[in-house]
Amino acid sequence: MSMTVVVTRHVRGRFRGFLASVMCEVAPGVYTAPRMNAAVRERVWSVLESWWALGEDALVVMTWPDRELPGGQNVRVLGEPSNDDRKGKTVRRSLVELDGVFLSRTPLTPAELTKLGIVDPDVPF
Repeated sequence: MSMTVVVTRHVRGRFRGFLASVMCEVAPGVYTAPRMNAAVRERVWSVLESWWALGEDALVVMTWPDRELPGGQNVRVLGEPSNDDRKGKTVRRSLVELDGVFLSRTPLTPAELTKLGIVDPDVPF
């Protein structure tokens, strides 16, 4: 058994209610279970996936220790992570696995692309 953490964003009430029934909500949208076994974790994930298939447009991230992976952590995601940057714009993120480690990737801005010589600054996007 190992610590499992679920983070949610913009989910419907049934997600929150279900997660609160099997885990402790330590902050709004953040649920933990210090001793959740793999079978329970799989069942929780299957419920979340089945509800997600009904057209949910939100974010659910589940993570737990996994000694078999190089980074020692496993991550599952429903939806697309995003957050607001300093200028109030929504930045879409994606989780990518690189050599066994999960990284959060943000797209380059037009200015960054131009600086790298990838995009002609006179061509609109």
